[in-house]
Amino acid sequence: MRIAVPNKGRLHEPTLSLLERAGLHVEETADRQLYAETVDPDVTVLYARAADIPEYVRDGAADLGVTGLDQAAESGGVVGEAADATEGDLVDVLDLGYGSCRLVLAAPEDGEVTTVEDLAGKTIATEFPNVTRNYLERVGVDADVVTVTGATELTPHVDMADAIVDITSTGTTLKVNRLAVIDDVLDSSVRLFARPDVVDDPKVEQVTTAFESVLAADGRRYLMMNAPKERLDEVKDVIPGLDGPTVMDVEADENGNGTVAVHAVVEERDVFATISELKGVGASGILVTEIERLVE
Repeated sequence: MRIAVPNKGRLHEPTLSLLERAGLHVEETADRQLYAETVDPDVTVLYARAADIPEYVRDGAADLGVTGLDQAAESGGVVGEAADATEGDLVDVLDLGYGSCRLVLAAPEDGEVTTVEDLAGKTIATEFPNVTRNYLERVGVDADVVTVTGATELTPHVDMADAIVDITSTGTTLKVNRLAVIDDVLDSSVRLFARPDVVDDPKVEQVTTAFESVLAADGRRYLMMNAPKERLDEVKDVIPGLDGPTVMDVEADENGNGTVAVHAVVEERDVFATISELKGVGASGILVTEIERLVE
């Protein structure tokens, strides 16, 4: 099975990190290699431009692709389920949780275009002409779309366009260029895409599960502690865990008073307060560790 991943840019390192954490260590051998083996002999990584990855998957050069939803949507149809796919569609298998951005419609501040309806008969410059045309069809506005390959924010100021559709993360670049957001066109993040015919392949499901286990572990911590057996119910009230904490007997004194070991998974944001509460109900020897993967 072949997975196409970005060969450079802001998505390259996070994607390789995800593969590593998922247990698919990439055995790189050259700086400009086009492909690499992984520790799984059945999985090969292909390096490609993020914008080309959807076509790699559609054409069968790769079975899976990791790239932004914006790139996949620009290249053709994207569906959530294989059953809904038509010829040429990609299945959006999994949101990988990084590379978040928005495609927005923006126009010069204090200009003629202040609403979507104002676009009628106007010109829009963008690097995403297909996404933009689909958006215009969705909102029922007839406007001209001009494709540019860079410096999109400048086009309204040199009379090339009345508005733009472009990517923004923080909105800073738009503000610097005196552009105001009029509408959101598409919310994007990095996704795992597949062809409809391979979605149910066991190896695809195995890779998907591995990625899901990494995402499930993010933002969670594993707590281990000892606690008096008679106060176990109080401890459980503090840390219910995923399905309730794991409890194991440790020892008992001559009076039959026992100590139990309690293990649980908690949200990272709750660790600070949870430890204080646990100490208050008699827990001791509290240990907090990171979780690499979590299969729910």
